[in-house]
Amino acid sequence: MESTHPMRIRDLFTAKWRDSLIAAGVLLFVSYLLEHFANVYAFTYMLRPTTVPVGDIILDNIPAIDLNFIIVEMAFVAIIVGTLFVLRRPRHALFALKALALFVSVRALCTSLTHVGIYPDHMILDLGLFDTIYRYLNFQTGLFFSGHTGLPFLLALVFWREKRARFMFLLVSAVFGTAVLLAHVHYSIDVFAAPFMAYGVFIVSKKLFPHDYKLIEPSS
Repeated sequence: MESTHPMRIRDLFTAKWRDSLIAAGVLLFVSYLLEHFANVYAFTYMLRPTTVPVGDIILDNIPAIDLNFIIVEMAFVAIIVGTLFVLRRPRHALFALKALALFVSVRALCTSLTHVGIYPDHMILDLGLFDTIYRYLNFQTGLFFSGHTGLPFLLALVFWREKRARFMFLLVSAVFGTAVLLAHVHYSIDVFAAPFMAYGVFIVSKKLFPHDYKLIEPSS
């Protein structure tokens, strides 16, 4: 049975939780700095002659489909909706934010290690506002692992005890994972490895942030 103790978003700013909230903000800031520099490094590395596309048994056998609307515009909508969803559940917010920071940091590390050229007939970005932001963030130079697939899966794990939320995030993960494969903007390994990477981040986060995770555990 879930704890019935009322908790509102403003409670996170009280003395009891303020330090944890500040720590979550700092971790997020650092993680996105790491992500930025990892993507910049990946972009410069991509220009080297040793960075070439590789074969993929799935992509080699399916045509590329322009799913720009799902991969770019819908991704930003999902980020906004997901953020509001988390903030409406203060008990989950601290752990979710810290798990997200660890997820972004781990992905930045992976992006910096091995560099493979993007698949040849991948979807080409448009020139719209969201596409420009997407290009600025260099999402297409950081292939392993798929953030589109992994992040919703991580949130499904965080909200696992809420059946509707779990289903919603798993569905989003599956839709985005399918879309990036059909658009050839990720290799198969990027997509299929993402849930396992997200699960690993979730387990490590439980060990690193036990007090925050305890907030979302069923009460005894």
